[in-house]
This record gives sequence, C-alpha cells and structure tokens, in this order.
Amino acid sequence: MSSSIIDKASSVRPGEELPIEALRQWLDANIGGLEGDMHITQYSGGASNWTYCLQFDNRSVILRRPPKGTKAKGAHDMGREYRLQKSLAPVYDKVPTMLGYTDDESVMGAEFYVMEKLDGIIPRKHFPRGLEISAEQANKLCEVALDELIKLHNVDYKGAGLDHIGKGEGYTERQISGWINRYNKAKTWNVPSGKKVMHWLEAHLPEKETICITHNDYRFDNLVLAADDPTKIIGVLDWELATLGDPLMDLGNTLAYWVQADDDFMAKNTQRQPTDIPGMMTRQEVINYYCAKQGLEPRDFDFYEVYGLFRLAAIVQQIYYRYHHKQTRNPAYKNMWVFVHYLLYRCKKIMKRR
Repeated sequence: MSSSIIDKASSVRPGEELPIEALRQWLDANIGGLEGDMHITQYSGGASNWTYCLQFDNRSVILRRPPKGTKAKGAHDMGREYRLQKSLAPVYDKVPTMLGYTDDESVMGAEFYVMEKLDGIIPRKHFPRGLEISAEQANKLCEVALDELIKLHNVDYKGAGLDHIGKGEGYTERQISGWINRYNKAKTWNVPSGKKVMHWLEAHLPEKETICITHNDYRFDNLVLAADDPTKIIGVLDWELATLGDPLMDLGNTLAYWVQADDDFMAKNTQRQPTDIPGMMTRQEVINYYCAKQGLEPRDFDFYEVYGLFRLAAIVQQIYYRYHHKQTRNPAYKNMWVFVHYLLYRCKKIMKRR
C-alpha cells in the first residue's frame, strides 16, 4: 500500500480550530485508549459540515461537527447522522464504525460525533498523484459504485428497524417544496429567482414513487476506495442527508455531480469527482445501467435530472449565503453564486428538451 495515495487532511482553516484541551478531556472520558498527543488536521473536501482528523500515537479518528452561522432547519444534525449510521451498520457494511457523540455544546460550542478513520483513496476532482487508472478500471469503478448504491436502495429498512429515519410516502412532493423553500430563504441579490425552474418541477411531479433508504449525497468523493484496488469500495461517507426517499431521485442527485468528458467548460471547472476520464460512464449510461440492474424500463429522467441540479443549486446557495453574510471566511465559497447561475441554466436546458 502506497501512503502517497491515501487521502489525507491538511491544515485547519483559520476560525475553524477545535478546543484542544476540552476535546481531549471528552475523548478520554467517552472513547478512551487514545495514546500520546493529539494532532488535528482538517479535510477540505466537505463544503457543509466540518470534518477533522484527530491523530494519536496509536490510531487516528474522524470528528464531524456543524459549521458556525445560520443553519437551515433540520440541516447539520450530527446526532441524527450518528444514530442513522449506527443503526444502518448491521445491514449495510460500508458504514464507518461510530465511536461517540455528544450534544453538550460546552465542549466546542456545537454538537459533534467521532467515528473510525478508514484509510484509503478518496476520488476528489482527480485521482491522487501516483495512481494511474485504466479505462477498464474506471468503467469497473462506475459499475461497483452503482452496485453499491443499488445495494443500499434494496436494504429491507423495515426489517432492519429503520422505518423511523424518514416520513416515506409523499417524499417527492416534500422534496420539491422543501428545496424551493430553502432556495428562497437563502437567496441573495446576485442569484436568479429560479421561479421558472420551481414552477416546472411542481408541474411535472411523477405519478409514481418508490420508498427506500436513500443517501442523497452519493458521489465519488464520498467513497473510500481500497489503496491496493481502486475498484473496491471499503466505505461510504457523509450520511447527513440520508432518509427514506425515492431511489430515482437519489440517482438524480448523483447525476447532478456527474461531469462527463463532453461537458462544457463551466461544468469541468466545477467538477468534484473524476467522472470525465476515459472509461467512465456518461450520465445516460449511468441511468441505463441502474435501470437494467433494478429491472426498470429506462424512463424519462428529465424530472430527476432537473430536480438534482436544482437541489444542488439550493445547497450551493445555502453555503454561499453563509459566506455572503460573513458567517464563514472560507475563500472557497467566494464565487459560489456564479455556480448557482450555471446550475439553473443547466436545469432550463433539460426543461427545453421536454
């Protein structure tokens, strides 16, 4: 295993430091067995919750906490994310082991949880230097990733006692109204109203929905790959948005992040995963593969694609809202308003197809 391709955290961003003494006391009291001094680094990939690596002499663990500033209702719920993964672990083997959680904000001013650290490759915008992926491996990774999503969608959530994690029926309509509301609340002067897209989604709600466990942020940079086999998934991360929902809407969310080789300059400028390299599937091939595996006829996916892109626009705008109102100083968020324009433009292009 080459350590150079293992995903690593970097320096903690200014203003996002953790209280070392209070945190160490909590860790010793609630997890224990952590030897030596604590060295803290931070992952840059997440644009929502803050994720840190806590390194000790004998092991490393991961800490997740919400960001500072105004949060959308129901967002950044660390307790829910912790409990969901703990409940899901017996029936879905790609969930990291949960180690501890607290809602005692006296420790660091926010709730947080700690979980095991999975050492492996995380495919961000590019695969790490030193790792060459053939077209055959890229295609196999697509298949393995989609198979893992299909496995999640086929978990017997009632049998596993997970029917409490979401409302279920009526999910599609709730998602459309909910993301419209979140976008409107987070709107700043420099982004479009989005009304045309909102009205289109409301007018094209599918008549049928299926309910299953959905991840709702399933993309390559939330997968951990084995360092000795980059086509093998050893973990699925970031379960903040997981619920009981419609699997095709979950796939629509995945497609919103899927940049393919013939996409335009703006898409490639904002990509977060290496889905444009030789061998990777196109978005249509993703749809065809998923439907074939699930025994579905490939349906008109316009609604699900527009939904995924609009939802992503709302998420990006919520993040930009915090930067705009000086609730975070992360410079990566400075120009996110431009991306909101682009996502809504993509929505309208798909709407014109219909």
